[in-house]
Amino acid sequence: MNAIRRPAPDQPGLTVGVIGVGVMGRGIVQIAALAGARVRMADNRPGAAETSRKELQATLGKLVEKGKLTAEAAAGAGERLVVCNALEELADCDVVVEAIIEDLGAKRALFAQLEGIVRSDAILASNTSSLQVTSIAAGLKHPQRVAGFHFFNPVPVMKIVEVIGGLLTDETVVDYLLALGHHWGHVAVRAKDTPGFIVNHAGRGYGTEGLRLLNEGVVDVPTLDAILRDTAGFKLGPCELLDLTGLDVSHPVMESIYHQYYEEPRFRPQVLTRQMLAAGVLGRKTGQGFYRYADGKKELPPEPAQPTQLPASVWISSERPELAERIASLVAAAGVPVDSAARPNDGSLCIVTPLGEDCTTCCVREGLDPSRTVALETLLDVSRRRVVMTNPATSADTVAMARGVFGATGTPVSVIRDSAGLVTQRVVAHIVNVAAEIAQQGIADPEDVDRAVVLGLGYPLGPLGWGNQLGPQTVLTILHNLEQQTGDARYRPSPWLQRRALLGLSLHHKEH
Repeated sequence: MNAIRRPAPDQPGLTVGVIGVGVMGRGIVQIAALAGARVRMADNRPGAAETSRKELQATLGKLVEKGKLTAEAAAGAGERLVVCNALEELADCDVVVEAIIEDLGAKRALFAQLEGIVRSDAILASNTSSLQVTSIAAGLKHPQRVAGFHFFNPVPVMKIVEVIGGLLTDETVVDYLLALGHHWGHVAVRAKDTPGFIVNHAGRGYGTEGLRLLNEGVVDVPTLDAILRDTAGFKLGPCELLDLTGLDVSHPVMESIYHQYYEEPRFRPQVLTRQMLAAGVLGRKTGQGFYRYADGKKELPPEPAQPTQLPASVWISSERPELAERIASLVAAAGVPVDSAARPNDGSLCIVTPLGEDCTTCCVREGLDPSRTVALETLLDVSRRRVVMTNPATSADTVAMARGVFGATGTPVSVIRDSAGLVTQRVVAHIVNVAAEIAQQGIADPEDVDRAVVLGLGYPLGPLGWGNQLGPQTVLTILHNLEQQTGDARYRPSPWLQRRALLGLSLHHKEH
């Protein structure tokens, strides 16, 4: 590249071009203009750029009315918006961001055209969410000035941007975009040029594992979502999330990342969503997905009534003392005595505490009567919902007594079928493991993985921070047991996680 002439990101005079000013592009224009950049708006749809400019002016006006923006700031941003009728009008831009269709051929053709228009030191940035930057830059005269600049929708609200350098991208270009994203009010994180980058890669752990639980018949849709909302703190259950985004968007992404990683088992999709996609059952947009929607409102079955039947006593496995202690407090709150004998008395409800195992395995190992044995999930929050797992021999009376004990204080109780790892610990361990592998591959620093996931996906905790909270050794135990019980390489622990767990290190620990 020739000598660089573009101003620093926080200096006056920066000119930014945005191509493709739909919802995503318009959001990029908004934050750039509010941060002081002159923004040239271009779109191949006749009149789209002018329409987008007017819509932005209206948005700025509403922000002033709500007191979120001063009239002076809105007027200044509006004056910095320029509609372009041809790409040639982007010739003086310091940075050009494309937010066009997610198609490799279209992006390559656009950048090839821009090379003959903009200065050789101008940065060409792609808002791609799934295409590799190296592939987009392939064949260009100056591939070193091409980088990914991946925002999330709606851009002004989702305060995260991934900056991705391709194989030939100059590091100064990545550094510049990191500073630019920060100046525009976002948390800018550096990501390696791999399928899904950070956020879409990390997001594979949640939906795919939830779908696998459905496929195994462990749980039904409303119960799965309720468990993960109430015990893990997710804003939406996996099925609610898939209905919101639409399977026409979500399922192709699941398949794409799975195939781009050469059929990596951790990302394996499930048949169910392919069938739903084929049937046109896409979610909210079609009025039916995992749920039915009436006037846009989700239809939900009522919570099952909690029985009042209580056991004479409750015997709790001592295999995991810290979990047994939590269960004992719940039993005490129900006013039921704890059976403290080494072996359960006749008539006691028996509770086991699996980590990555199923109720059957724990029951057999401890020589318990399976007809009166259930497992309880206590690894995460139990204040909003209790999760009871049966085994194939658990009697109906035992289920009723378990509901009675753990629902005695009015807390909802969900009953699920036998499964290695129950629901919450299985899903969360899978999420942590995927994030650990992101760190293992050097896609992003551990802290950036957590920042990107919290801001981009809205998780209650960053996955590595979550692993620290549960304990890396606990997560490792869950994964080892899941792998052993299922025989599925999907659950093989990341070496990055395994080493830190064995050494007693934080999952945020960086190697020197």
